[in-house]
Amino acid sequence: MIRETIALARREIRRNVLRSSLTILGIVIGVAAVITLVTLGGGATAQVADQIASLGSNLIHVRPGQGFRGPGGTRSAAAQFTIKDVEAIAREISDVEAAAPIASQGTQAISGNLNWSTMVTGTDNAFFAVRDWDPAAGRTFSESELKNGKAVCILGNTVKKNLFGNQNPTGASIRLKKLSCQVIGVLETKGQAGFGGDQDDLVLIPLRTFQRRIAGNTDVSSIYASAINSGVTQKVQADIERLMRERRRIGDGQDDDFHVFDMKEIMTTLTGTTRILTALLAAVAAVSLLVGGIGIMNIMLVSVTERTREIGIRLAIGARGRDVLLQFLIEAVVLSLFGGLVGIALGLGAAVAGSRLMNIPFILNLEIIAVAVLFSGAVGVIFGYFPARQAARLDPIDALRHE
Repeated sequence: MIRETIALARREIRRNVLRSSLTILGIVIGVAAVITLVTLGGGATAQVADQIASLGSNLIHVRPGQGFRGPGGTRSAAAQFTIKDVEAIAREISDVEAAAPIASQGTQAISGNLNWSTMVTGTDNAFFAVRDWDPAAGRTFSESELKNGKAVCILGNTVKKNLFGNQNPTGASIRLKKLSCQVIGVLETKGQAGFGGDQDDLVLIPLRTFQRRIAGNTDVSSIYASAINSGVTQKVQADIERLMRERRRIGDGQDDDFHVFDMKEIMTTLTGTTRILTALLAAVAAVSLLVGGIGIMNIMLVSVTERTREIGIRLAIGARGRDVLLQFLIEAVVLSLFGGLVGIALGLGAAVAGSRLMNIPFILNLEIIAVAVLFSGAVGVIFGYFPARQAARLDPIDALRHE
């Protein structure tokens, strides 16, 4: 009996292909939109997490200043750090694996007839450990180069491409304003940062060289510190805050004149935000599933009216009410599930195209596909039940009299 009922439902759907196609259009659009948005949102979340993770493993960033206050607030002035602050963090905080000084300034890098506006950064070899960023070619700084402030540099991949193309620049010389320095290495490619900047667009030189030949002072503009593992980053953050308050002589009740950022917390915040936005967009897209369900119910009611005489004949020759109910309910479920499958195919295709267009990873979410199938089936059951019940309750005599 079930097999015959399914066969009757399939025959009726095939007999009205155009109407059936228009009936499931809302389901198709809804499922496709939800899958596309959720997949793209998952890819964007993964990209944000990867970009922030690329900044360094268990990274803590320390910057001077109190930040911005109020809608029109300005950044309060604060004393810069010194190399002794960096050494104190590395020496006195046991859970810190390494600490690197950072002093940066925008400059023009020149090689022959080519030039490129970039960021020159003074640092030491702790930078490579903290940022988990090794040279792809060449070497890091030697102790004598760091101590004596030699004019040597390591290029980011963006600078290397714009000044030397595909050639290996190791051993060549470039100018940073008036400073002529020898290229001793090229960094591995990192790509875009989580905040939109190009991490590879930089030139590293020894901190002492930067301070003497470019900045003309002994300031350290920020400090990168790396915790020994991800489980102690909050403790390291608190320890650095306590140590910096002591070193900068900040009394009880006074505000810090520096900021300590735990990049893991920033990553959690940003990925959480993208997930919430994805869920909101998916919820909006899911409204079309409700519209599609109403469309199915409407068409099934029309179908009941059109087939009243057929229903009367079936009831008159012995069909039970539940058989009629099951026939119309199966029609609604088949329509809804077919719409869900078409929507899944369209949604995945749109997600692949969108991922390539937005340059984000495509991450197949099997859970949302399963939910889409179940939800589309549930729509068929819920919105198909009322028309099916109406058909099952028809009086055979009245149905046979229907024209």
